Amino acid sequence: MFASLTKYHQAFLVGLQSNLVYRMNFAVRGFFSLFHLAVVFILWGAAFAHSPSIGGFNFGQTLTYFLVMLVMQFFVGAFNEDYQISEEIRNGLINQFLLKPINYFLYRFSIFLAARLVTGVLVLLPLLVAIPLLKDYLTLPHEWWRLALGVPAMALSALIQFSIAYCFGMLTFWFLEIQGFVILSMAVESLLGGQMFPLDLMPGWIFRTAQFLPFYYQTYFPTAIFTGRIDFSTAVQGFGLQLGWVIVLLAINQLLWVRGLRRHTAVGG
Repeated sequence: MFASLTKYHQAFLVGLQSNLVYRMNFAVRGFFSLFHLAVVFILWGAAFAHSPSIGGFNFGQTLTYFLVMLVMQFFVGAFNEDYQISEEIRNGLINQFLLKPINYFLYRFSIFLAARLVTGVLVLLPLLVAIPLLKDYLTLPHEWWRLALGVPAMALSALIQFSIAYCFGMLTFWFLEIQGFVILSMAVESLLGGQMFPLDLMPGWIFRTAQFLPFYYQTYFPTAIFTGRIDFSTAVQGFGLQLGWVIVLLAINQLLWVRGLRRHTAVGG
């Protein structure tokens, strides 16, 4: 058991070293996120100029939501894992995992965790600049249960993010290019994942439908817990649905892997 864990620990360390090589790229991306916050501040500031609250939340709560959402994307978002998996399949590099006692999903997930650790830490640098400027507007609830549920919800969100990216990577067994699938997924995720605007501001039927889809649990759900946009009972119910989606996606991942290998021709690598 410990020998097995050591394999993936080494994969994590390799991923950590690989991502630290590009630390400046991640840092620059993080600082560019300040422009996103500036746009959010200006646009929502204009919206709240005519009303003290929108959807039951004031300007400070809305700004806090987008700030936490930004941090959440850097800590749990799957940026290009689908393309990396696709490249390994197309170039035959995946062949080496077929002859060794290494679980490819766990190998890629270990590298994903390393990448998220690097990007998550580096995004804290621009926050050191932003928070002193925005501290008078930011507001976070202080209920203990939000941290107790929010942290595991964040971990499950990372697993959902990676699982969806892994699914798209597996499609390379059937399609030469997966870019169209990934772009479509990103568009749906931006809308139903709460990245464009808080989901609770959408029409009720859309919001209720989104709660049964995996995109809701990618970034919006943990963000909503931390920022007070959902209550305890809704959070507990959502946590159960989120866990259910993790199980479903893991099963789909395994199915695509098994079926994909039947079509795979082991050349190259």
